[in-house]
Amino acid sequence: MSDIHPIYDHMLSRTEREAKLRQRAKVVWLYGLSGSGKSTLVTALEQRLFADGFVTTHLDGDNLRDGLNRGLGFSDADREENIRRVAEVSKLFVQSGIICLNSFITPKESFRALARDIIGAENLLEIYVECSFETCMKRDVKGLYKKAASGGVANFTGQASAFEPPAHPHLVLNTEQTSLEDSLESLYSFVLGHIRIVA
Repeated sequence: MSDIHPIYDHMLSRTEREAKLRQRAKVVWLYGLSGSGKSTLVTALEQRLFADGFVTTHLDGDNLRDGLNRGLGFSDADREENIRRVAEVSKLFVQSGIICLNSFITPKESFRALARDIIGAENLLEIYVECSFETCMKRDVKGLYKKAASGGVANFTGQASAFEPPAHPHLVLNTEQTSLEDSLESLYSFVLGHIRIVA
Protein backbone atom coordinates (compact mmCIF):
# COMPACT_ATOMS: atom_id res chain seq x y z
CA MET A 1 0.00 0.00 0.00
CA SER A 2 2.99 2.34 0.46
CA ASP A 3 3.26 2.63 -3.33
CA ILE A 4 -0.31 3.93 -3.68
CA HIS A 5 -0.69 7.71 -3.65
CA PRO A 6 -4.33 8.89 -3.90
CA ILE A 7 -4.85 12.33 -5.44
CA TYR A 8 -8.23 13.13 -3.88
CA ASP A 9 -7.04 16.59 -2.86
CA HIS A 10 -6.36 17.51 -6.51
CA MET A 11 -9.83 16.58 -7.73
CA LEU A 12 -13.02 18.62 -7.88
CA SER A 13 -14.69 18.51 -4.48
CA ARG A 14 -18.01 16.90 -3.75
CA THR A 15 -19.32 20.30 -2.61
CA GLU A 16 -18.46 21.85 -5.99
CA ARG A 17 -20.11 19.02 -7.85
CA GLU A 18 -23.27 19.11 -5.73
CA ALA A 19 -23.54 22.88 -6.23
CA LYS A 20 -23.25 22.43 -10.00
CA LEU A 21 -25.83 19.65 -10.05
CA ARG A 22 -28.05 21.39 -7.48
CA GLN A 23 -28.57 18.27 -5.42
CA ARG A 24 -27.25 16.49 -2.34
CA ALA A 25 -25.58 13.20 -3.16
CA LYS A 26 -26.76 10.17 -1.20
CA VAL A 27 -26.70 6.40 -1.50
CA VAL A 28 -30.25 5.08 -1.29
CA TRP A 29 -29.86 1.37 -0.53
CA LEU A 30 -32.94 -0.86 -0.74
CA TYR A 31 -32.60 -4.36 0.67
CA GLY A 32 -34.94 -7.29 1.18
CA LEU A 33 -35.75 -10.75 -0.12
CA SER A 34 -35.74 -11.63 -3.81
CA GLY A 35 -39.17 -10.70 -5.15
CA SER A 36 -39.91 -8.15 -2.43
CA GLY A 37 -39.97 -5.31 -4.99
CA LYS A 38 -36.56 -3.66 -4.54
CA SER A 39 -35.61 -3.34 -8.20
CA THR A 40 -39.13 -2.37 -9.24
CA LEU A 41 -39.20 0.44 -6.68
CA VAL A 42 -35.71 1.71 -7.51
CA THR A 43 -36.46 1.71 -11.23
CA ALA A 44 -39.64 3.70 -10.68
CA LEU A 45 -37.91 6.05 -8.22
CA GLU A 46 -35.09 6.76 -10.67
CA GLN A 47 -37.55 7.58 -13.45
CA ARG A 48 -39.35 10.01 -11.19
CA LEU A 49 -36.18 11.69 -9.92
CA PHE A 50 -34.84 11.92 -13.48
CA ALA A 51 -38.04 13.65 -14.54
CA ASP A 52 -37.48 16.12 -11.70
CA GLY A 53 -34.00 16.92 -13.02
CA PHE A 54 -31.88 14.93 -10.56
CA VAL A 55 -28.73 13.12 -11.70
CA THR A 56 -28.84 9.50 -10.55
CA THR A 57 -27.46 6.06 -11.20
CA HIS A 58 -28.98 2.66 -10.41
CA LEU A 59 -26.81 -0.22 -9.18
CA ASP A 60 -28.71 -3.51 -9.29
CA GLY A 61 -27.60 -6.87 -7.93
CA ASP A 62 -28.19 -8.91 -11.10
CA ASN A 63 -26.66 -6.25 -13.34
CA LEU A 64 -23.45 -6.07 -11.33
CA ARG A 65 -23.16 -9.86 -11.13
CA ASP A 66 -23.21 -9.77 -14.92
CA GLY A 67 -20.12 -7.55 -14.94
CA LEU A 68 -18.10 -6.18 -12.04
CA ASN A 69 -19.07 -9.02 -9.71
CA ARG A 70 -19.07 -11.82 -12.27
CA GLY A 71 -17.41 -14.86 -10.78
CA LEU A 72 -18.68 -14.28 -7.26
CA GLY A 73 -20.93 -16.98 -5.87
CA PHE A 74 -23.40 -16.95 -3.00
CA SER A 75 -21.31 -18.12 -0.08
CA ASP A 76 -21.14 -15.71 2.85
CA ALA A 77 -17.61 -14.72 1.83
CA ASP A 78 -18.63 -14.01 -1.77
CA ARG A 79 -21.75 -12.14 -0.69
CA GLU A 80 -19.63 -9.96 1.58
CA GLU A 81 -17.19 -9.22 -1.24
CA ASN A 82 -20.13 -8.42 -3.52
CA ILE A 83 -21.40 -5.84 -1.02
CA ARG A 84 -17.90 -4.43 -0.41
CA ARG A 85 -17.42 -3.76 -4.12
CA VAL A 86 -20.89 -2.22 -4.45
CA ALA A 87 -20.23 0.04 -1.46
CA GLU A 88 -16.90 1.22 -2.88
CA VAL A 89 -18.51 2.04 -6.24
CA SER A 90 -21.39 3.79 -4.46
CA LYS A 91 -18.89 5.90 -2.51
CA LEU A 92 -17.32 7.06 -5.78
CA PHE A 93 -20.70 8.19 -7.09
CA VAL A 94 -21.43 10.13 -3.89
CA GLN A 95 -18.03 11.82 -4.10
CA SER A 96 -19.00 12.84 -7.65
CA GLY A 97 -22.22 14.47 -6.43
CA ILE A 98 -24.47 11.77 -7.93
CA ILE A 99 -27.45 10.12 -6.22
CA CYS A 100 -26.80 6.38 -6.18
CA LEU A 101 -29.85 4.11 -6.02
CA ASN A 102 -29.06 0.52 -4.99
CA SER A 103 -31.14 -2.66 -4.98
CA PHE A 104 -29.41 -5.61 -3.32
CA ILE A 105 -30.68 -8.39 -1.05
CA THR A 106 -27.95 -7.58 1.55
CA PRO A 107 -29.14 -10.36 3.88
CA LYS A 108 -26.91 -9.90 6.93
CA GLU A 109 -26.47 -7.06 9.40
CA SER A 110 -22.70 -7.46 9.08
CA PHE A 111 -22.95 -6.74 5.33
CA ARG A 112 -25.03 -3.63 6.01
CA ALA A 113 -22.51 -2.47 8.62
CA LEU A 114 -19.71 -2.98 6.08
CA ALA A 115 -21.52 -0.84 3.51
CA ARG A 116 -22.20 1.79 6.17
CA ASP A 117 -18.54 1.92 7.17
CA ILE A 118 -17.34 2.31 3.57
CA ILE A 119 -19.93 4.81 2.37
CA GLY A 120 -20.31 6.71 5.65
CA ALA A 121 -23.49 6.58 7.71
CA GLU A 122 -24.18 10.23 6.92
CA ASN A 123 -24.23 9.44 3.18
CA LEU A 124 -26.41 6.33 3.33
CA LEU A 125 -30.18 5.95 3.43
CA GLU A 126 -31.14 2.37 4.31
CA ILE A 127 -34.56 1.23 3.10
CA TYR A 128 -35.92 -2.16 4.13
CA VAL A 129 -38.36 -3.57 1.59
CA GLU A 130 -40.28 -5.93 3.83
CA CYS A 131 -42.16 -8.89 2.42
CA SER A 132 -42.60 -12.42 3.75
CA PHE A 133 -40.81 -15.37 2.20
CA GLU A 134 -44.20 -16.94 1.44
CA THR A 135 -45.43 -13.92 -0.53
CA CYS A 136 -42.15 -13.54 -2.40
CA MET A 137 -42.34 -17.23 -3.26
CA LYS A 138 -45.86 -16.77 -4.68
CA ARG A 139 -44.67 -13.84 -6.78
CA ASP A 140 -41.51 -15.65 -7.93
CA VAL A 141 -40.86 -13.01 -10.58
CA LYS A 142 -37.56 -14.56 -11.72
CA GLY A 143 -38.49 -18.19 -11.16
CA LEU A 144 -35.80 -18.51 -8.48
CA TYR A 145 -38.05 -19.87 -5.73
CA LYS A 146 -39.21 -22.73 -7.93
CA LYS A 147 -35.63 -23.42 -8.96
CA ALA A 148 -34.41 -23.28 -5.35
CA ALA A 149 -37.13 -25.70 -4.23
CA SER A 150 -35.75 -28.31 -6.61
CA GLY A 151 -32.19 -27.70 -5.39
CA GLY A 152 -31.17 -25.62 -8.39
CA VAL A 153 -30.03 -22.56 -6.43
CA ALA A 154 -27.35 -22.95 -3.77
CA ASN A 155 -27.55 -20.91 -0.56
CA PHE A 156 -30.86 -19.33 -1.55
CA THR A 157 -31.71 -16.44 0.78
CA GLY A 158 -34.64 -17.10 3.07
CA GLN A 159 -34.33 -20.84 2.60
CA ALA A 160 -30.81 -22.31 2.87
CA SER A 161 -29.30 -18.93 3.84
CA ALA A 162 -30.93 -16.69 6.42
CA PHE A 163 -32.15 -13.14 5.88
CA GLU A 164 -31.64 -11.05 9.02
CA PRO A 165 -34.29 -8.33 9.49
CA PRO A 166 -32.56 -4.97 9.94
CA ALA A 167 -32.35 -3.37 13.38
CA HIS A 168 -32.64 0.30 12.48
CA PRO A 169 -33.44 1.08 8.83
CA HIS A 170 -34.27 4.67 7.95
CA LEU A 171 -37.49 3.58 6.26
CA VAL A 172 -39.53 0.36 6.04
CA LEU A 173 -41.71 -0.32 2.99
CA ASN A 174 -44.01 -3.30 3.43
CA THR A 175 -44.88 -4.32 -0.11
CA GLU A 176 -47.05 -7.15 1.15
CA GLN A 177 -49.49 -4.74 2.78
CA THR A 178 -49.00 -1.63 0.64
CA SER A 179 -49.41 -1.15 -3.10
CA LEU A 180 -46.47 -0.38 -5.35
CA GLU A 181 -47.86 3.10 -5.99
CA ASP A 182 -48.15 3.92 -2.28
CA SER A 183 -44.74 2.40 -1.51
CA LEU A 184 -43.18 4.48 -4.27
CA GLU A 185 -44.84 7.64 -2.97
CA SER A 186 -43.47 7.02 0.53
CA LEU A 187 -40.01 6.28 -0.87
CA TYR A 188 -40.01 9.32 -3.16
CA SER A 189 -41.10 11.71 -0.40
CA PHE A 190 -38.51 10.35 2.00
CA VAL A 191 -35.62 10.51 -0.48
CA LEU A 192 -36.59 13.94 -1.80
CA GLY A 193 -36.23 15.41 1.67
CA HIS A 194 -32.59 14.29 1.77
CA ILE A 195 -31.40 15.18 -1.75
CA ARG A 196 -33.15 18.44 -2.54
CA ILE A 197 -31.29 21.69 -2.05
CA VAL A 198 -33.73 24.38 -1.02
CA ALA A 199 -32.71 27.79 -2.40
